[in-house]
Amino acid sequence: MDDAEVMIGPVNLAARVDEALAVQALAFGLDEDEIAVRRHIVLRHLMSPGARAYGATTTDGKLVGFVYGMPNDRGHWWSTVVESYLRATGTTDWLDDSFVITELHVHPDHQGRGVGRELITTITDSAAEPRSILSAIDTESPARGLYRSLGYEDLARQVHFPSAARPYAVMGAPLPLKRRN
Repeated sequence: MDDAEVMIGPVNLAARVDEALAVQALAFGLDEDEIAVRRHIVLRHLMSPGARAYGATTTDGKLVGFVYGMPNDRGHWWSTVVESYLRATGTTDWLDDSFVITELHVHPDHQGRGVGRELITTITDSAAEPRSILSAIDTESPARGLYRSLGYEDLARQVHFPSAARPYAVMGAPLPLKRRN
């Protein structure tokens, strides 16, 4: 990782949810109402079997990035929304035996320095599942470029979540994720 001032490690995301959502708000452009809704969602997700989180913290303890995820469960809301899109592309098997990256966000001041790469590889390296899935806004972006560099490929595009204005892409990658040579 290029950002020497940042350490990656397990984080008690439930205890630091407000800090994490402040990072997400800056990185993702959320307003206060969206933050309030997401707070409840994050806390509920963290109670799922196998859920875990990693944080990127500065030497003075400030949280500047986080990732969390869990083994995918077809009964979860996200899976029920993406299933029809995956069915259309013949990729519904990705919903089974996969570790889902639920959220990954890095403070804008720390983006482009390897923090996101280190967070996602660290969490997926701890997964027992043979592959990982995630959703990302369906546009060319640094995040999508990162995911592709790690081996994620598009499974479905133009996925519409009821609460989101922009379409998403569902991406999947075999584990372990690709590393830079």
